Parts: sequence; structure tokens; C-alpha cells
Amino acid sequence: MMRKFKRGLLAGASALSICVLLAPVLVLAAEEEAVLQPSMYATFWALVPPIVAIVLALITKEVYSSLFVGILVGGLFYSDFSFEGTFNHIFNDGFVAVLSDSYNVGILIFLVILGAMVSLMNRAGGSAAFGHFAKEKIKTRAGAQLATVALGVLIFIDDYFNCLTVGSVMRPVTDEHKVSRAKLSYLIDATAAPICIIAPISSWAAAVSGFVEGEDGFSVFIRAIPYNYYALLTIVMMIAIILLRIDFGPMRTHEKNALNGDLFTSGKAAEDSETESKNPKGKVIDLAIPIITLIICCVIGMIYTGGFFGGESFVSSFSNSDASVGLALGSIFAMLLTIVIYLIRRVLTFGECMECLPSGFKAMVPAILILTFAWTLKAMTDSLGAAVFVAEVMKKSAGGLMLFLPAIIFLVGCFLAFSTGTSWGTFGILIPIVVSAFAETNPQLMIISISACMAGAVCGDHCSPISDTTIMASAGAQCNHVNHVSTQLPYALLVAAVSFVTYMIAGFVQNPWVPLPIGLVLLLICLFIIKTVNQRKNPDSL
Repeated sequence: MMRKFKRGLLAGASALSICVLLAPVLVLAAEEEAVLQPSMYATFWALVPPIVAIVLALITKEVYSSLFVGILVGGLFYSDFSFEGTFNHIFNDGFVAVLSDSYNVGILIFLVILGAMVSLMNRAGGSAAFGHFAKEKIKTRAGAQLATVALGVLIFIDDYFNCLTVGSVMRPVTDEHKVSRAKLSYLIDATAAPICIIAPISSWAAAVSGFVEGEDGFSVFIRAIPYNYYALLTIVMMIAIILLRIDFGPMRTHEKNALNGDLFTSGKAAEDSETESKNPKGKVIDLAIPIITLIICCVIGMIYTGGFFGGESFVSSFSNSDASVGLALGSIFAMLLTIVIYLIRRVLTFGECMECLPSGFKAMVPAILILTFAWTLKAMTDSLGAAVFVAEVMKKSAGGLMLFLPAIIFLVGCFLAFSTGTSWGTFGILIPIVVSAFAETNPQLMIISISACMAGAVCGDHCSPISDTTIMASAGAQCNHVNHVSTQLPYALLVAAVSFVTYMIAGFVQNPWVPLPIGLVLLLICLFIIKTVNQRKNPDSL
């Protein structure tokens, strides 16, 4: 009897032990299942956190705290206002997750290395030498701005690469001609994503091609270029405001201050103290060679990740490339080659080269912080099902929109990219919906709508303070981030309004060459009206 009792007691104890061991797992599983679908999942509330962050940033002019408040709101919504759940989600699923993501890490490495290269070029005197050279060749403010646009158009491979490279090369030139940092950052931003989205050989073309399922993605991208009105009109807008000397909104104040010697307005000139290097050995080639090396190495790095050296064609390797890895690899090799070149030319010692590494890292810390906060805010938005919400809304209404779809999907793309700060995520949500709705019934309208999606995504990304491209443009120009956002917003909104009208026309005529001239004329009329109003208010205007 005692043995049976002992056996029963042992069995009971074993069962109890198993239950105790499994209890945490079962509780965690139950909790995970519960939080997978929070009460606000896939509702309009999913878009509230980024909206809160954006509004606060524009009101307070303070980026870090505004982004964190948006992140906090997202965490509260996700956990149904649970204290423990909120902070676990913010730090584990937010900051830790985005900083351990391999793509994000690659971008951060690229940022740090590019910062180190800029520091090397400044220390070697290459930036100052190029500034003096450009002063002799470029005589006017308009020439300095047009040169910035031209360089931005030439570097069409990737928007991150575009922003930081154009900024580091053109800052000495625009500073010399008293172009405000806000204007420089606008020109950089407007020649980053808008150029990449109409360049067949770019990381953006590869991304878009991958989202067009069941179709020849690259062919669709090529056919969509003439309909990408926001990108095309943005290029016209830049050239027009430079040649016609039109500035409006907050940008007008920044440009006036720049003419009086204050390039930053409310920013701090100390941020760019390294640009004025006095190295007497520095020459233009000390900037030209590193930049050319960087471009070549980054192109090789990108096609390497796409399988070019494994037999893929150049175009296919770009389509299959991993921009994060390719840019990181290319920039590392470019930095090593730059150091070797400087040592051979004896413009810098090995010790001075090594001092530039932490200096470059320090210069990129603000951009890294803002990017980290922006990525975390995007993670909060994704966890609340913002993409699912927008996709469901579009699916329910796509069938009845028909000819109005291009204009409406342009607006949806603008709003989604503005709220989430991502163009590629917007492509991934909207393009499959458009393909499924029109691939069989109206292929031409499908092309127009895909282009409207791309244009809307670029427009929203261009306007959003939490967009990584916008952050990179601020970093490239070394401009106060909120200044950059607030000054370029009226410019982007004007082009967006004209693009919306153009897409309304395109939905009916379904021909790229009729709406585009109408859009161009409409944009120029708006600019002439703005210039006339400015001159009446202030006859001695810019």
C-alpha cells in the first residue's frame, strides 16, 4: 500500500513538475496569441502613431522626442495600454529588432564608412580644394544649384548613395555661393528618389520589378516611366525655381538669411566645422579620386550581390542585388583604397587617417539616431497592421474606381508613404492590388496605376520627416532635419497637386504624352503666379 502511495505521489509530483515547467511556455504562447491581434489591429488607429510623430516634429521642431512619442503611442496601442507589454514591444520588437536586422545594419555600416570618407577628404584638403576650383568655374548661385542637380541626376544608382555623395561633394560649392543648407538638402532629396524611380538601372527599379507578380517586372517598370509624373515634374520644378529664381514658403526665409551669411537659419554652423580644412597638400584629385572610387566600388558591390560574377547579366544582377550589402562592401573597399592613395601621395599620415574614422562616425550619429527611431516607428506601425488596413480599403474600392484609380491610388500612396516613411513598403502593398485588379481587364490602366503608385510613394517619402531618404538628405547637406522637412514641404505639395490633376487626365486618355505637357504647363503657370505675388509683396525680392 505504501509503495502504491509512493508511486502515486511520485507520479503526481512528476505531473506537477511538468505542468510547472510547461506553464510559462503555455502562458507565453497564450499571451503571444493574444497580442498578435490587438484590438486596434488593421484599423485607422494603426496610422495614428506616425501621424502623431510627424505633427509633433513639425510643431516642436524637435525630432528625437517627437519620434519617441510616436513609438510610445504605437506600443500602447499594440499592448492595449499594458505597461509591461508596451515597453517589451518597444524595445524587443522595436529597437532591438531593427538594430539586429541585417539590411538595416548594412545601411548603418555604409553611413559610418561614408562619414569616415567625408572626414578623410576634408582632412586631406580635397573638399576645400574642390571648393576653390569650383569657385573659379562656377560663377553664380544658379550655377552652383544646377551643378548639384546635375550631379544628383548622374548618381542614379541608389538614393542613400545619392544623398550622401552629392552632399559631401557640393557642400563647399553651395556654401561658397551662399546657398542655404535647406535649399541644398531640397535639391539633394529631389534628385534622390525621384531620379532613382525613373532610372532602369537602380536599386529602386529592382524593388519595383520584384513586386509585379505574374508579369515581366522590368518591362512594366520601363513602360511606367513616361507616366511617373511626380518624378518628372519634380525635375522640371527644380530647374524652373533655379533659373527663374523663385523661392516661397519657409525656404524663402532661409535663402534670404543665406545671402546675409547665415546658411543654417536655426541650425548650427558648428556641425560643419571640418569642411574648412587648411591642408596645403590637398588638391581636387583628393576629392575626385575617392568619389569616383566609391561609385565604382559600390556599383561592383551591388552587381556582386546580384550574381553578376556568377554569370548573371548586368541588368539582372542589378534587379537581384542587395543594396544594403552591396553598398557596405563597396564603401569598405573604397575607404581602404582612399587611405592607400592618401598615404602614397603623403597628404595624410597613417595616424591622421585613423583619427578620421571616429570623427566620421561622430558626424553620422544624428542621422543614425533619427534612422533608428524612424525604423522603430515603422516597426510599431507594421505591428498594428497599417499595411493590412490600407490593402483592405483598396481592395474593397478598386473595382468601382476604374478610370479614377490612378489619381486616387496616387493620393493613397502619398498618404501611406508619408505616414510610414517608406516607399518600398508602399510599393509592396499597392502594386499587387493594382496588378490583380487590372492585369486581365485593362493592361494599359494597370501600367498607369502602377506608375501612380510609384509616384505617390516617392511623393509621400519626399514629404515625410520619418523617411530614411529625407533623413539621408539632411545628413548629406548637414542641415537641421526639421528645417529641411518644413522648407521642402510646400515645393513637394505643389508638384503633388499638379501630379494629381495630371493623373486624373491620364486615367481617361490613357496616353502618357497628353497629360505630361498639360502638367508641365500647369506647373509653370503656378510658379509664375507665385513669383508675381512675391514681387508684389516684396519688390526687392530674391
